[in-house]
Amino acid sequence: VYNETTEPQVKAPRRRAFGCTLRRLRGWRLPAKVVQAIFSFVAVVCEEIVDECSTCSGLYFFEFTSCSAFLLSLLILCVYCTDLYETLGEDKVQKL
Repeated sequence: VYNETTEPQVKAPRRRAFGCTLRRLRGWRLPAKVVQAIFSFVAVVCEEIVDECSTCSGLYFFEFTSCSAFLLSLLILCVYCTDLYETLGEDKVQKL
């Protein structure tokens, strides 16, 4: 006559400690993002080597774009290659 009023608790699936996954960046996309991060880091390092310049506005713009590209490519790699993608949700990642 009497049924259980609560559902049995289901254990949450175990996550790895770091949660690294390569499911989101398949094929050519992962190597392309890694190469982009490497090249933008090399550009930042090369810009820092310059000691003197006659007109520095172009160099400052290059520094800004190369540093921004490096940080954004690291952000993309972190979001797509860790469990952060599932934590945030696909709609929030698309907005980001």
